[in-house]
Amino acid sequence: MTYQSTVDWMFSQLPMYQSQGPSALKKDLSNTLKLSEHLKFPERKFRSVHVAGTNGKGSTSHMIASMLQEAGYKVGLYTSPHLKDFRERIKINGKSVSKQFVIGFIKRNQTFFQKNKLSFFEMTVGMAFDYFAKQQVDIAIIEVGLGGRLDSTNIILPEVSVITNIGLDHTQFLGDTLKAIAYEKGGIIKSGTPVVIGETHNETKAVFEELASKANSKIVFADRFKDRELESDLKGSYQSKNIKTAVQAIGELKLKGFKVTDENVTKGLKTVVVNTGLMGRWQVLSEHPKVICDTAHNREGLTCIMEQLPSELNGALHIVFGVVNDKNVDRIADLLPKYAFYYFCTPNIPRGLEAQTLQISLMAYGLQGEVFNSVKEAYQKALDNAKPNDCIFIGGSTFVVAEII
Repeated sequence: MTYQSTVDWMFSQLPMYQSQGPSALKKDLSNTLKLSEHLKFPERKFRSVHVAGTNGKGSTSHMIASMLQEAGYKVGLYTSPHLKDFRERIKINGKSVSKQFVIGFIKRNQTFFQKNKLSFFEMTVGMAFDYFAKQQVDIAIIEVGLGGRLDSTNIILPEVSVITNIGLDHTQFLGDTLKAIAYEKGGIIKSGTPVVIGETHNETKAVFEELASKANSKIVFADRFKDRELESDLKGSYQSKNIKTAVQAIGELKLKGFKVTDENVTKGLKTVVVNTGLMGRWQVLSEHPKVICDTAHNREGLTCIMEQLPSELNGALHIVFGVVNDKNVDRIADLLPKYAFYYFCTPNIPRGLEAQTLQISLMAYGLQGEVFNSVKEAYQKALDNAKPNDCIFIGGSTFVVAEII
């Protein structure tokens, strides 16, 4: 098998949430536990940090990894989804897993995967854990895929658990109240393991405190700390919350014996992109016109984006916009500026919402724009229309951004 044919098999043969939605999700961890046993329990062979949350878990994971890399540790990083290449999901010190390892892992375990009907996500988590164990990482930062309690990553026993925040996203799986979602994400809290909560909210605070109390776990609310002002090369205004969360997680690791200096923290936050290869977070693609893309895709994430965009404007605003078909467009429509011109497009995945359907939904809210056959066509038209002082924003879905960068 070549790398391409291996990845093609993974995408086509196995259920995967990002393309199929609910049918890809399992209701328990039985398959992951079977796979762990089959692989000889790789997750027990390295220390870890577990990161959940509605928004910011990817950025926070990369920040933690970058600071630990600056401290000289060999750091595994597991995140999802990828933007350009499957291998982005599994990295050590910013370097993606080799194509050869991906091919070999699938070849060695393909019969087991087919016999046990493993999902794409279960298989990928197993691959990451196996890789980190074989490469003998000092620590791995493991980002939750969806939720927490029943997520395939939730078989690790981390040094620290992190929950960035709670918002109403993926309600069809996690519940339709903040308390219900907090309970699902709080499922990563382990016995005696400290947990860092990124944002304090009245509706969710009691849920986390109760879960931590039952687990006899120390709980830290990161936004309550008056820490020194720290800057990151991730320039979205929303990153200030993620910085506090990541720094508190490092603080808990230091109590566990990890050696991380203030200088490592400062430099690690300023070199997240260089150290980890993170893409798609308030990423500036050009200056004249200014082109910005961001993977924010739910109400909480888009609120931050739309609050920051006006500060970038010296001319007109063009927005290349597409979403997936399980997105409740009505929940985000009021956030989108009426003064912008929209280039509606469909992300190139089975779950992409038809651009014309999106246009009709948003026209009801007074938004004006055109429909395009593809994300690239929409972006090209925005570039053609934009004057040098204008701003183009690309977003609405991770998959829209993935087609541009």
